[in-house]
Amino acid sequence: MAKAPDAFRTISEVSDALNTPAHVLRFWESKFSQINPVKGAGGRRYYRPGDISLLAGIKLLLHEQGMTIKGAQKLLREKGVKHVAGLTVAPQLNVVEEKPADVAEPDVKPVEDAPVAASAPNIDIAALTPTASPKIRKPRWFQGDGRLDADRVARNADAIAPLLDKLARVSAKMRGA
Repeated sequence: MAKAPDAFRTISEVSDALNTPAHVLRFWESKFSQINPVKGAGGRRYYRPGDISLLAGIKLLLHEQGMTIKGAQKLLREKGVKHVAGLTVAPQLNVVEEKPADVAEPDVKPVEDAPVAASAPNIDIAALTPTASPKIRKPRWFQGDGRLDADRVARNADAIAPLLDKLARVSAKMRGA
């Protein structure tokens, strides 16, 4: 059933219109406070046309332009919701169009073998790879050259000794000694 252009949409309708999974839309809600659908009884989401335009703009920034979530958040803070929502044309939703009474509807048959345009953006994969390796936090007692910090181990020897004794007893018991 067709809806009016300003009607609220469910998450599945928005998901279909944007060609984006519903779980991604829910994730974006958690990351972008500007996306605020009306929630009905039971927590069901109803998106307004403005929410849908904003989601389409966020999708353009993240998926097509390769912007990070933090970058998109910054752009929303600096330029505002209207700017991001205006970046794309609103997706085509199932809407009711007013037709004059004297115009007959044309008899159009769908073309089944029509070519589908490829919409993959040109992204340089090499530019997306990180240049520096991520920092791995090492324990404080570990020296960078693979040695243990002897002073720290010595200070904790009293706490470690009973644990080592218990481990030796359990190990011996398991071996049957």
